[in-house]
Amino acid sequence: MIKIAGLGRFAAATIVLSGIALGSASAQEVSEEQIKAARAAINALGVTNQFDNILPNLSEQLKSTMIQANPNFGDAINSSVDATALALAPRRADLEREAAVTYSKAFTTDELNAITAFFTSPTGKKFLQDNPVALRELYKAADIWGQGISRDLANQSSDALQKVVKAPIAPPPTDATNNAQPAPAPAAPAQKPAKK
Repeated sequence: MIKIAGLGRFAAATIVLSGIALGSASAQEVSEEQIKAARAAINALGVTNQFDNILPNLSEQLKSTMIQANPNFGDAINSSVDATALALAPRRADLEREAAVTYSKAFTTDELNAITAFFTSPTGKKFLQDNPVALRELYKAADIWGQGISRDLANQSSDALQKVVKAPIAPPPTDATNNAQPAPAPAAPAQKPAKK
């Protein structure tokens, strides 16, 4: 079954790619040399690999929907949808062409060749493989750093403010103390009744 979130990301990417490609088609024509360089860069980057499962996922979703509506015709539905999907498979080249046009408009031929050269090198391949792990670790480090900065900002700002107002100021609660109840305010001193 296709995941709806994945389909949404595909639809968004397709709209962006086609919007860029079609929206600026009249503004800039691309040469076959640029298209060839763009295809090489796209292959090196693997940017369109994420779209490989669109047709199989859509066909599985359609089969499931049709079989739910017509359970007695499951075999016929499966064979019919599979045959139609195979007939539509060559249209995948249309998306590759649109991606190449989009990249051709975004980068010069020399830039595309440089991208291809880098990402087909051992270092470029390693970057593509290991960058997601490095980014995940970076996000963890940034989260820890941000928590420390937040704590220090609150504490140091409170200290500085206390010097100005000469009264204790409680720092805002941190994540660890968000559930704690605030301390009760000190009771006002009882006033003695006036003597008559």
